[in-house]
Amino acid sequence: MNTHRPGVVFLLGPTASGKTGLAIELVERLNAEIVSVDSAMVYRGMDIGTAKPDAETLARAPHALIDIRDPAEPYSAADFRADAIAEIERIHAAGRLPLLTGGTSLYFRALEHGLSEMPSRDEAVRAHLNAEAERHGWAQLHERLAAIDAETAQRIHPNDAQRIQRALEIHTLTGLAPSVLHARDKARRNVAALPWSICKIAVAPARRETLHARIAQRFETMLAQGLYAEVEKLHARPDLNLELPSMRAVGYRQLWQVLDGQMTLDEGITRAVFASRQLAKRQLTWLRSLERVAWLESEEKNITNQALEAIRAAGQPVGPVL
Repeated sequence: MNTHRPGVVFLLGPTASGKTGLAIELVERLNAEIVSVDSAMVYRGMDIGTAKPDAETLARAPHALIDIRDPAEPYSAADFRADAIAEIERIHAAGRLPLLTGGTSLYFRALEHGLSEMPSRDEAVRAHLNAEAERHGWAQLHERLAAIDAETAQRIHPNDAQRIQRALEIHTLTGLAPSVLHARDKARRNVAALPWSICKIAVAPARRETLHARIAQRFETMLAQGLYAEVEKLHARPDLNLELPSMRAVGYRQLWQVLDGQMTLDEGITRAVFASRQLAKRQLTWLRSLERVAWLESEEKNITNQALEAIRAAGQPVGPVL
């Protein structure tokens, strides 16, 4: 961050790394306000399984963008970006520092870089292209790509089946050359660039085993707090099903399948913990791809002071330290 633009702090980290606790401590030391970056906390009635802060915690440190949707309603990355920008502007107008924290990498990417126009994968189109490749070979499909989009074909090796398939899939779904869409995306990202200086702090345990243990312990605690009953209540609603984004959240999905009779409770717990570990692995992979991130070990006793120092070192006035 620098002194010429208002600041924003991204407090990042894998699930169960201690982000929320650190964020609350920072709010109590700084003139800051929390904005949640969590695709499950936006939903009302999904409290225990999302590790949503309780009423007492929210009284100490209010969180924006939680409990803003019913689980039956969709909430997209585009919705989040618009809502987050509005909250950041509100917090800045009040003279405070926005502290964005959560584990939804897609939301952070959408906020910082804007949204891509690239279509999602289409299994039917991919199956058709794979069948063609089996008959004629990927080299011939590469020739077809060259006729459609010479610029993209030049960057892709004739034997790179995955990238040839994706390029042709994009053309099939949009009718446009992939290079055209890439150029549009680049232009959109430039336009969408945030007018604020961002300080990124990542918190995670130093050892993978520690994170795995924390994930297992947290899910056990959630069950003790009544997670199964929470999912039972959602399962009883006729307007909810596993096709909805809300019900695909880790923990909810597996216990929903238990209630559907697809597996035992023990199997559901095992799968939920495994899915949480896989989520954490993906989150860490993304975090390690970022540049200019201050990494903190969640087991450190002075982690709050380290985070404060990282914010100060970024060069942005953050208001009085309380």
